[in-house]
Amino acid sequence: MNLIASYFRFEERNTNWRAEVTGGLTTFMTMAYIVAVNPGILSEAMGQSLFGELLFATCVSAAFGTLLMALLANYPFALAPGMGLNAFFTYTIVLGMGVDWRIALAVVLASGILFLLLTFLRVREAIITAVPEPLKRATAAGIGLFIAFIGLKNAGVIVDDPATLVSLGDVRSWPVGLTLAGMLAMGVMLARGMRGSILLGVAGVAFLAMVFGVTPWPAGVASMPTWPSTLFGEAVVNLPLVLDSAMLHLVFAFLFVDLFDTMGTLVGLSERSGFLDRQGRLPRANRALLADSVGTVFGSVMGSATVTTYIESATGISSGARTGFASLVVALLFLGTLFLTPLVESIPVFATAPALIVTGVLMMASAARVNWSDASEAVPVFLTLISIPLTFSIADGLAVGFVAYPVIKRLSGRGGEVHPLVDVLALVFIARYVFMT
Repeated sequence: MNLIASYFRFEERNTNWRAEVTGGLTTFMTMAYIVAVNPGILSEAMGQSLFGELLFATCVSAAFGTLLMALLANYPFALAPGMGLNAFFTYTIVLGMGVDWRIALAVVLASGILFLLLTFLRVREAIITAVPEPLKRATAAGIGLFIAFIGLKNAGVIVDDPATLVSLGDVRSWPVGLTLAGMLAMGVMLARGMRGSILLGVAGVAFLAMVFGVTPWPAGVASMPTWPSTLFGEAVVNLPLVLDSAMLHLVFAFLFVDLFDTMGTLVGLSERSGFLDRQGRLPRANRALLADSVGTVFGSVMGSATVTTYIESATGISSGARTGFASLVVALLFLGTLFLTPLVESIPVFATAPALIVTGVLMMASAARVNWSDASEAVPVFLTLISIPLTFSIADGLAVGFVAYPVIKRLSGRGGEVHPLVDVLALVFIARYVFMT
């Protein structure tokens, strides 16, 4: 046990077994929805008969990527097939463009291989290092607003409205009432300094939902997993077809979105947990990026969409997780889910909503360290912070900040504060949105 604590540097990170296990459990519970949601989305493209195989691919690729993050980078960040990217796979590429799902998997594999190349060349690490300090703080706070918004949406507290875009949901409904009760309970427990308050809140809401008949009790506890015999290796077999010019732009679309989505998530989580050094750099950033690159390659071979770092990791960090041991816990839980799927699926999505909302509150602390009296920083920061939740995309929110920051700095006579790579990225973002179709 001491050897494990030494490997994950418990003493150096000022943590302990209880905090790491609790953090891992909390992170897993807030992202366990992916076990059912990812197969559900992908099966629309591949066929409902492959749901069981897709569930296996989802759990195994999430476990593999998260395990790499734990052992290589020693950060409490969890990985899984990315939401948004799986929707892009299904609704845009397969159903929208009519691309065969086997070739679409090869597109994901090709983007993963390019990720690996950029990681080995340290291009991705250089981009993360070049992010200005104010934008790092804005990204953390923006992700806080984003995941709080996701929590409010999942619980039905915020609903879509054709006239006003969004509006208040039915506060008399059980999901909304239990979400608000869980959020208040977590707030009280956090204020009193109780350990594991976020995890207790999620478990409490799920239990009450079952007691009051809002959601059914688990139909069972265990089930046997289904090996993805149809999916396994299809990405490799069809990889040569991706070299067609008509497919290459799809590879770069996956590459672009995941590159900046992962960058924003890593920067935001690192800012929130204090992992950035005095120069604002993330130690072992290349190892963290290697984990999601290899995870994407592995996941595509298994039959799943792009694997990426999850912003829900912030809930585990808020619960005290500070090392890769928390990620190891998450990885083991994903593997265990292969046999406990009925139990995990019984946790309603609104039970995790209070955890996302409260974590969003905690992540907003980064905004307090922004120099709001300096307009050359305040404007790009605010645009980044507000654009992430309103565009429902970390990548798009970052794009707004990356364009605004160098433009305002240079036109105000402070171009010396702008890293040349930021100028390059601003031009890349502008080109993408001007010429994208």
